[in-house]
Amino acid sequence: MKKQVVIVGGGFGGLRAARALKSAPVDVTLIDRRNHHIFQPLLYQVATGSLAAGEVAAPLRSIFRRQKNTRVLLGEVVDVDPAARNVVLADGAAFPYDALIVAAGTQSSYYGHEEWREWAPSLKSVEEAVTIRHKILYAFEVAERLSDPARRRAWLTFVIVGAGPTGVELAGAIGEIARETLRNDFRSIHPEEARILLVDGAPRVLPPFPEDLSRKAAKTLSRLGVEMKTGVMVKQIDQQGLVLQPPNGAGTERVEARTVLWAGGVGVPAFAKLLAKRTNAATDRTGKLKVSADLTLPGHPDIFVIGDLATGADGKPFQGVAQVAMQQGTYAGKVIARRVRRKKPLPPFKYFDKGTMAVIGRAAAVANVFGVHLAGLPAWLIWSLIHIMYLIQFQSRVIVFMKWAIQDLTFNRGSRLITGQAPSDFNFDREVARATTAALAPAPQAETKAPASSGAKT
Repeated sequence: MKKQVVIVGGGFGGLRAARALKSAPVDVTLIDRRNHHIFQPLLYQVATGSLAAGEVAAPLRSIFRRQKNTRVLLGEVVDVDPAARNVVLADGAAFPYDALIVAAGTQSSYYGHEEWREWAPSLKSVEEAVTIRHKILYAFEVAERLSDPARRRAWLTFVIVGAGPTGVELAGAIGEIARETLRNDFRSIHPEEARILLVDGAPRVLPPFPEDLSRKAAKTLSRLGVEMKTGVMVKQIDQQGLVLQPPNGAGTERVEARTVLWAGGVGVPAFAKLLAKRTNAATDRTGKLKVSADLTLPGHPDIFVIGDLATGADGKPFQGVAQVAMQQGTYAGKVIARRVRRKKPLPPFKYFDKGTMAVIGRAAAVANVFGVHLAGLPAWLIWSLIHIMYLIQFQSRVIVFMKWAIQDLTFNRGSRLITGQAPSDFNFDREVARATTAALAPAPQAETKAPASSGAKT
């Protein structure tokens, strides 16, 4: 009977692990709570109307339709029994394993303030990307109907919390939407006057990047109308805006903004915490599991933890980028394949850092590639090429390339539809409706008297 390999998660790490086992004499079961793989680095473009959801996501069954030793199951893994060697799904089903690869990824962390999630959506799923797109586009629609300057200004204020790559990309994209895409679409407002605020507790934007690239990114953001507030902490978020405070606690600042987006920190899901408990695995302060040199949990050579959930045994975290998960997934798959074939073990995992990059706008990006610092058009070209090549499906590569070409020539974003039922905070209240009526009411015209008759006949 073939060995059973269970992979939890269909992200970058899970996909690479399954592919590495394509020719191995094993049966692979990949379990994910969604039926699709998301190309996370381009999810912000769904949120800002550049791409449709189907262009950055691919059905998992379609990806593995030709890999006969792999089956895909839709379900959420909620428990694991290391002694019995099986995983348990939310519906109670259990699946045995000889080797388990946990690539479940992370989730957005609100640092103990889960109530903020209602008013400041994060960007981890297609659903959240669509919600953000609704919030951005709806804000301009509401502002068009308001006459009160203060109310209009609040709806035209966009705050992004977190100045890492995701926050920078969102801020740059919103800047282009306001200054270019929507510039001539409205009659009562000027979208280019929108206030875009990027905030972070770190002293500069893009903290993981070298300082020179951070400075160049900040200059590009400024040209797009993005205002940056670094070295400040978020103390409160509600439906009307948020409260900021410097680290020294000296005073607070209230920002009235109806659109707050969360691009802050990440945390581990509940399953990762449970896995650590079941296996007595050590974790770092963020909850990530410390793995051995071969990416297995100490004392459990049959359990691999890869991607964003893993950190080195020395406590040094891996970078939270797709390349890490991809390399770790390939490595874990090869380790299992060699074990099954009773071949010599692989040397310890070593991450090959190809660099980091972030796009800011049209022909604007920063990149640290093999230690070479690039900015502007060269960095943007490299970013575009890499992201197109890493898309899973060929048809997605073609469509994305064509859409980018059209967008760069016209600034038109083709996926700007507001569809489905909007969240409750989008609804117009009666006060807004009354303001709208006053704003759109036709101005009274002065009465004009008919000219006196001269009595002449025509």
